[in-house]
Amino acid sequence: MSEKLQKVLARQGLASRREIERWIADGRITIDNRVATLGDRVTGEEHIKVDGRVIHLKSLQQPPKVIAYHKDVGTVCSRADEEGRRTVFKDFPKLPGGGRWVLVGRLDITTTGLLLATTDGELANRLMHPKYEIRREYAVRVYGEVTPQMLQNLQQGVLLEDGMARFDRIIEVGGEGKNRWFTVELHEGRNREVRRLWESQGVQVNRLSRNMFGSVRLPRGLRKGKCEELTRPQIEALYASVQLASPFAQEQAVPAMGARSKSVRRKSVRNKSVRSKDVGNNEKKPLKKKVVRRKKRA
Repeated sequence: MSEKLQKVLARQGLASRREIERWIADGRITIDNRVATLGDRVTGEEHIKVDGRVIHLKSLQQPPKVIAYHKDVGTVCSRADEEGRRTVFKDFPKLPGGGRWVLVGRLDITTTGLLLATTDGELANRLMHPKYEIRREYAVRVYGEVTPQMLQNLQQGVLLEDGMARFDRIIEVGGEGKNRWFTVELHEGRNREVRRLWESQGVQVNRLSRNMFGSVRLPRGLRKGKCEELTRPQIEALYASVQLASPFAQEQAVPAMGARSKSVRRKSVRNKSVRSKDVGNNEKKPLKKKVVRRKKRA
């Protein structure tokens, strides 16, 4: 089975499909030492390079994986850190065949909670793209007096340095003194957006944790620094939310088609045998000629 080159490379987490199409047009990708062109298809056995760097393809038959990770304070969302801080990738399970995890968004060093990672770069890119308006839910503790007018401002929209932003929903949970807890929802993931929104109203965020991303909620009982692999229905829901076909559809269709064909063949054989039998029974046997012998005269 072969797939389009840009689709396969996007699934490796290199870039979005459109970005990879631009790389192909610019001649930055080679397949078996020839310059790739738009429309090229690969099986996973080819020798592919991007800007001279060898890309080790995962098997095209390998189903994608998605994990839910409970991030702790002090860990960073990068593969390596110049300051020697612990990265979230240290806690992720190893993948066979040189595969790698792609983060679905990031959380800053002081933010805790749900972080998704996947082996499908195309899925990750779409989940992060503002076009699909994937919902995020956070638990946030703010320090300072919060008035009804502030809450109204935050839901109607405030102007930040990178444009208008707002919360889709704000629920006051409780708290003591000047520390108040809220649950907030928004449908985009700009850098430090939750913190900057609250700061625009003159209050400070001193605790922030993500509870939910899209249809996935932080698993109950999942300890900080630990991962849990998502189930097939959970993964399919994520694909559907960004208008991608189920990665398991083809896997399900093949046995179904095979079973149907086998059934049809059996039925055909049965019909054939019945027809043969019927034909045999209905055939008229040739009439035997009656031989009349004359008696000899005496």
